[in-house]
Amino acid sequence: MEANTAANQNANPATTQASTNLPKILVESVLMKSSVIPETQEVRGYDFNQGINYEDIIKSYLTTGFQATNLGKSIEIINKMLKWRLIDEPFKEETEDDDYKDPEVRKNVKCTIFLGYTSNLISSGMREIFKFLCQHKLVDCIVTTAGGVEEDFIKCLAPTYLGEFHVNDIELRKNGINRIGNLMVPNDNYVKFEEWIVPLYDEMYEEQCKGKHWTPSKVIKRLGERINNEDSVYYWAAKNDIPVFCPAFTDGSMGDMLFFHSYNKERFKIDLVRDIRKLNRKALKAKKTGVVILGGGVVKHHILNANLMRNGADFGVFINTGIEFDGSDAGARPSEALSWGKLRLDSQSVKIWADATLVFPIIVAESFAKYYFESLKAEEEKKREIKQEDKKEPSN
Repeated sequence: MEANTAANQNANPATTQASTNLPKILVESVLMKSSVIPETQEVRGYDFNQGINYEDIIKSYLTTGFQATNLGKSIEIINKMLKWRLIDEPFKEETEDDDYKDPEVRKNVKCTIFLGYTSNLISSGMREIFKFLCQHKLVDCIVTTAGGVEEDFIKCLAPTYLGEFHVNDIELRKNGINRIGNLMVPNDNYVKFEEWIVPLYDEMYEEQCKGKHWTPSKVIKRLGERINNEDSVYYWAAKNDIPVFCPAFTDGSMGDMLFFHSYNKERFKIDLVRDIRKLNRKALKAKKTGVVILGGGVVKHHILNANLMRNGADFGVFINTGIEFDGSDAGARPSEALSWGKLRLDSQSVKIWADATLVFPIIVAESFAKYYFESLKAEEEKKREIKQEDKKEPSN
């Protein structure tokens, strides 16, 4: 019986018992024989009969299919960014200085990670995740919008509140409440921001009059230093010398305040060209680059364009809800960036079509956060071993 079953499975569908009396066209169309699928993973989800294990649940995303698989791939790619060291690759005499022949030097050269996000994400609870990444030096630079900067400082001055997507926006306007999706920001928050930032603009203007040149990244660093609040993303960016680039610096409340400021001091200048040199040179100098970009528009293009200067990034993770059929940069698949030289031809990249607030916390938990705490644990273990060795040594 088993032999007959095996024979039937391997037989041409046109000669099986079930198809003997069927028209040939029907057999060829519906019972077509499959070719062998190249070796790949089987589709399997998480079996809750195993109990509730969140780490295993997240691992199962990789073989679940659809956007869950893309999420799983993004975790793998970010972990490769974090773990890559120059010693993983052979010395290249034609492109590398002799300093890089030293294995100890190569062990300490890491992948340069560019993080980009749009302003709505700082307005949301994602701010605390970005703060964690800066606090523990897990990214090397940030590109964001004006709102992505100012909303962080505004939250240090007054809270943003949860609301609803479907509300009477006319009434909100009459009551001085600004809506960001289902988040509510009292207009008083922006008044407080004006009261805080204008004296700092005055201070920076006075320094400019004495010869200091200001760029968006320098202004943001100064604001991060002066906010003096550990809840702030840019407090930690300033403290850890992580540059924050904002090519659309005037497109928000900071620009409004510069406009107001210009009525009193018209010659306050912020130099964009120095920042584009700084960002592009950061990409040029990097031995390996990875990009993690949440959202689209200026933040996505600015990071990828910087990586064009080095013939593309090596790793890329993109999260947004844009579709490619309107030709927008946000909607473009990573493969489109290959045609521009913004991702390397041998790069590893993935796009997740999703709301970043849903998926990025999961990604961070299984990549950046896990890497940080595992590194911390390894350092503590190393210190303990050194102490134990010191105790073993005989005293003189």
